[in-house]
Amino acid sequence: MSTVTDRIAHEGLRRKIVSAEAAAAMVQPDWNVGMSGFTGSGYPKAVPLALARHIEAAHAAGKPFRIGLWTGASTAPELDGALAKVDGIDMRLPYQSDPTVRSKINSGHMQYVDIHLSHVAQFVWFGFLGHLNVAVIEVAGVLPDGRLICSTSVGNNKTWIDEADHIILEVNSWQPLTLEGMHDIYYGTAIPPHRLPIPITAPGQRIGEMYMRCDPNKVIAVVETNAPDRNSPFSPADENSKAIAGHLIDFLQYEMKHGRLPKELLPLQSGVGNIANAVMAGLNVGPFDNLTAYTEVLQDGMLEMLRSGKMSFASATALSLSPDASRYFNEHIEEFKSRVVLRPQEISNHPEIIRRLGLIAMNAAIEVDMYGNINSTHLMGSAIMNGIGGSGDFARNAYLSIFMTPSVAKDGAISCVVPMVSHVDHTEHDVGVIVTEQGLTDLRGLAPQQRAERVIDRCAHPSYRPMLKDYLERARAGASGQHTPHLLNEALSWHQRYLDTGSMRPWVEQSQPAGLPEWCRNRATRGRPCFAMFCALSPLMSMPGSGGEIGWSDLRRQRGVG
Repeated sequence: MSTVTDRIAHEGLRRKIVSAEAAAAMVQPDWNVGMSGFTGSGYPKAVPLALARHIEAAHAAGKPFRIGLWTGASTAPELDGALAKVDGIDMRLPYQSDPTVRSKINSGHMQYVDIHLSHVAQFVWFGFLGHLNVAVIEVAGVLPDGRLICSTSVGNNKTWIDEADHIILEVNSWQPLTLEGMHDIYYGTAIPPHRLPIPITAPGQRIGEMYMRCDPNKVIAVVETNAPDRNSPFSPADENSKAIAGHLIDFLQYEMKHGRLPKELLPLQSGVGNIANAVMAGLNVGPFDNLTAYTEVLQDGMLEMLRSGKMSFASATALSLSPDASRYFNEHIEEFKSRVVLRPQEISNHPEIIRRLGLIAMNAAIEVDMYGNINSTHLMGSAIMNGIGGSGDFARNAYLSIFMTPSVAKDGAISCVVPMVSHVDHTEHDVGVIVTEQGLTDLRGLAPQQRAERVIDRCAHPSYRPMLKDYLERARAGASGQHTPHLLNEALSWHQRYLDTGSMRPWVEQSQPAGLPEWCRNRATRGRPCFAMFCALSPLMSMPGSGGEIGWSDLRRQRGVG
């Protein structure tokens, strides 16, 4: 563990060292607070916990105390979770993944602005989000002239430091000082009409400075910490994730053989999660060499590709590593320093650079619809899961825009391929390829009805495929227009059925009685129950006119059918 002298070389800032409690007490109610942190890396570890205690005490005394909380992306329980539990957050942006925060948002007790991550910094520069009162930033060290050695994420830290009235620094001695030199902080951005092109033409190109600039006069407190990043372990890849990875690697090989991709592919962007790690693991043993990445986060799968030599360089804004991978990275950081760069997120996610480099963007979906629209953020139309993050930055501007999802969820009770998504984050115009464990469909150059046929045949789960085909067939027959035919009274009925019954499958499929003719079973599976089905399901009625006590409409209500 380094001493304070090792970490804080600026004499004036050394005199501002205080406890986390004293620093937290400087934050006032209704302030907008910009904190460091991106996917559990580089977030402040002590001041948020102290601030939560301070807020809790204020509430106990009958005093209102809530803040606006701005970050790079998701953080950790000791930041998001701690502040949410004491009802200390009035407005959260631009991304979250904490269960307590999610619950507060979905219950209406917290406002949440879900923003494309590349937009956040410029929205602050433009004044769209209001005034930033204080920044709370974790760093690995402070140079004699006040410049800052970044830690394991950069995110929006540069913008918070530039725009905030006040700055609180957490100097974390757990973060290795050998991180120095891994960052590339670009100060060439400007507000329109004064912007110039950002001069990045390759993932490994450096265009900025190794350190963040910081005016020491704005720093009101310095807090010493020694605490690790969240570094949650990833689950081992399941069979679905491996199947998705296999389909995707086959597709990339096909594209290479047909001259649409070079043998080293194009720079990769990959979202966070187990499917993304499975794809990286597949690429690590695949036929491609000298790969590069221009992405948001560097996680285990990508680190292993750097380690094996399959990947020559990776540009990101943050690390998102498991405990084992984090230890390995810290022990071998000098080996990685020449092959990894961390940038501000307005650069790592910048549409101009994404378009110029021609990225292969691979992101997760909650659900897709048969025309290729993507829902990345909401459950059953209304409840937020996490947020759009950077997926929109990459999807609209990539050379290849790929979305991945299992075909079903909740043990088959939910189809992740539906007639119409319950919330749209990425329109069909921004989606090139959809992959599930069932297969992959290339939607480029297809009209809507062609896309629907491909998605249903290649990506939908077999148990839902007949229902989707039936819907498309009836939409073609009954919709008001034939470019993108929909039955508006049915398009979201699958979601409503799940909310009502716990399954998207029709009740007749969940409990089909024995002895029905095949034509009736087929009709029932498509969600169109027949009279024979009614007779078989009613124990009080064997034939029409027998005096049974349950009518058809009663039975439909009882079974949750509209």
